[in-house]
Amino acid sequence: MDLHGFDLNLLVALDALLSERSVTNAGRRVHLSQSAMSGVLARLRHAFNDELLVPGRGGMTLTPRAEALAEPVAEILRQVQQTLATHVRFAPESSHRSFTIAASDYAVTVLLGDFLREVSHQAPGVRVTIAQLRDPGELLDDRAIDLVIMPKAFAPPSACSALLFEDVFTGIVATDHPTVGDALSMADYQSLGHVAVSFTDDRRNSADERLVVGAGLERRIEVVAPGFDALPALVAGTRRMATIQRRLATLLTRVHAVRVVPLPVELPTIEEVAIWHPRLARDEGHQWFRDLLIQTATALRGSVSPSDSRLARRSG
Repeated sequence: MDLHGFDLNLLVALDALLSERSVTNAGRRVHLSQSAMSGVLARLRHAFNDELLVPGRGGMTLTPRAEALAEPVAEILRQVQQTLATHVRFAPESSHRSFTIAASDYAVTVLLGDFLREVSHQAPGVRVTIAQLRDPGELLDDRAIDLVIMPKAFAPPSACSALLFEDVFTGIVATDHPTVGDALSMADYQSLGHVAVSFTDDRRNSADERLVVGAGLERRIEVVAPGFDALPALVAGTRRMATIQRRLATLLTRVHAVRVVPLPVELPTIEEVAIWHPRLARDEGHQWFRDLLIQTATALRGSVSPSDSRLARRSG
């Protein structure tokens, strides 16, 4: 039998017919009139190429094919009912589920370390894989990806999303840079060689490039790095500079010979969001996972604000 051409709803009617051995009683059981049930029986006879029920002494009797179908059909319906009635609760403390997050090295450094420590505390059996960022639309449709962390400006409108935290871009130069003081002038920004970031072959799609161009800034790019974490190492000991998120700069200046310097113009605030496919919205495990991520990110809010760059520039 070709299941593509078979209405599986007929199994309920078939079970009633095989149990009641009466068109009238079977119809009453599934809330169909006698004529409607007769039509259903006709469809079943055609589908199984068998009469199924035939006149006999005292009523209808089952054909051998119908007798063979009775118990398997009843069992199938019992299993379906049990499956639909069972609501498996997600218990993080005993779960061994795997989740995959697509994120930049920036998000990994400033957020996911704290988040994964909390995951290990609440759900020691849960495994997490961090995947590279790529086209947001592709990531959203990839069933292997549970969450994507990215700037809100890049998020597809069809995605479910939640704000994680905000950040601002600032500049970094070598600690002993010979020409840059406590702040960058417009002349500094345009004359110095820059280290930029690109996750793809098209550098225009990086967050820093979009904001720099949008602010009317021009920069002379000498080095292109595959991630933001590499920027301090590529700036230290050189006359170059880089445009980098302030949260990340604050962390990385502790281990690299670079210092933070305000940009000559203020760039728009970066809104980092988590996005996920709508099909995952009601998944209990996924809801626990994303809620924990949001709670972890909430602790970051307020620690860096758009006014930080202005305050730093005034203090310089």
